[in-house]
Amino acid sequence: MPVRSRSLAAGLGLALLAAGVLTACASPAGSGGSSSTPAPSGSASGGPSAEIEVDAAWVDGGRMIALVTEGSSSTDCIPVAGDATYANGVLEVELLAPPADTVCTADYVSRATLVGVPEGVDPTQDVEIRLTGAYTGDTDLDGVPGLVAGGSTDYLPSAGWADDGRFVIVTWGSSTCVPVISDVAATSTTEVTVTFATPPADQACTMDMAPRANVAQVTAELDDDAEVFAILTGAEFDNVRIPIIGHD
Repeated sequence: MPVRSRSLAAGLGLALLAAGVLTACASPAGSGGSSSTPAPSGSASGGPSAEIEVDAAWVDGGRMIALVTEGSSSTDCIPVAGDATYANGVLEVELLAPPADTVCTADYVSRATLVGVPEGVDPTQDVEIRLTGAYTGDTDLDGVPGLVAGGSTDYLPSAGWADDGRFVIVTWGSSTCVPVISDVAATSTTEVTVTFATPPADQACTMDMAPRANVAQVTAELDDDAEVFAILTGAEFDNVRIPIIGHD
């Protein structure tokens, strides 16, 4: 029997997840266009499924998986995770599309959808991921030694490799004030410095505590045989050093 996904953070509740699980932005910021268009009718809730490319990364110590897709950077236009079930080595994740009249920016960037790891998934073992719902697609996610699924989050930043130099950074805070990446640069063969923009002084943020996802990309060659770390700086981060889970 399939096992349904548990809450991403015990005690936070479903309202928190609805507010903050699906937030993302591209790296570097501002690379997309500024025009906006309605969401394609084929991606509307209840409409036909659209086949898309998807990659995946382990984050939050193995408690969550970040699904990386391409499309508009507008928060309301990022696919929303519905049910996640696991059986026979396959994780099926339902992705929900925005309503057809949702206005989306006309850029095309990498963005991330966060999914709680269901019971039965062993993050040290390879997992096949299949998308259902408004979008279809599949990808394989390699297991990583030392990861442990389940339990409550520690609310600390985490990061995980997707592919082609892309990695996902997860931080915790207000769901309406997602940190914005201004620069990504390899500062050694084992370190990537991610600089976040200083938010406006008058920025108003909700008082929830939610996971926020950013997709970053580094083009420099890194050491394939060593653990690579992300150094988070700028905004609320003071040279926070975190491992990037997995291998690029």
